[in-house]
Amino acid sequence: MTQAAEPTLVTWAELKARPRPTTPHRIPYGSDESQFVELWLPDGPGPHPTVLMLHGGCWQAKVDTIGLTNYMADDLRKRGIAVWNVEYRSIDQAGGGYPGTFLDVAAAADALRSHAATYGLRTDRVVAIGHSAGGHLALWLAARAKIAATSPLAAKDPLQLSAVISIGGLPDLEAVQAAKGLGCGPDCIPLLVGAASRTNPYADTSAAEMLPLGIPYWVVDGDKDVIAPIASGEAFHAKAIAKGDRSTLKIVDHTGHFDLIAPETKAWAYVADLLKDLSK
Repeated sequence: MTQAAEPTLVTWAELKARPRPTTPHRIPYGSDESQFVELWLPDGPGPHPTVLMLHGGCWQAKVDTIGLTNYMADDLRKRGIAVWNVEYRSIDQAGGGYPGTFLDVAAAADALRSHAATYGLRTDRVVAIGHSAGGHLALWLAARAKIAATSPLAAKDPLQLSAVISIGGLPDLEAVQAAKGLGCGPDCIPLLVGAASRTNPYADTSAAEMLPLGIPYWVVDGDKDVIAPIASGEAFHAKAIAKGDRSTLKIVDHTGHFDLIAPETKAWAYVADLLKDLSK
């Protein structure tokens, strides 16, 4: 019997070339042109279950910005889930890096509460999801309450998340850097965490240094991912379990880095169904 050929992996170029859905709702949370949220609203008055979304791009605007997540956001909107999709200053933009990138993500997350009533958004069970570098940022949001008061990233009343999903993420920054940057190259993480001027640059920037997080989270990786190889997710998951956290590891077969965010794939079907359950 002839074996069926494996499905062709979704590429970055192919995904970017697709017609891109848009939303009319853009909400600034600061004065910089990169400090805004795009809100994807389902039909009906709400209150809508709400997902907080963070894009990847190796923390660099020159690699990618918010637009590559539009396919996921629109798919969730059609499923009845509102998406609070965050743009932020990247390490290759003025004000980005440490602490600016983190402060942007935090401010955008907290702004959800102040706009929830206007748009009919539920804030009692907000799930954060991030792809690639966004997976790191989503998990970092869950760790904000553990950041020391002496850090410029300390938060008195951070938005409480009910769960996090990291898809093709890079959750342990120190491990990623030790592996020579994996798919993002060797220079971006030192710029992100301010390594040149700090003794322990991972203490307030990497969720792996602040475990346990105390909420359930999922590490979803593709077995063909060369940008965020499964070894990275497996190591973080093992560390999380050892610390007593409720971490679930899901490895999706015949799946690359961008299959994880393409709405027609089995990887995204798994994530979308999980989000539906977590947002109830």
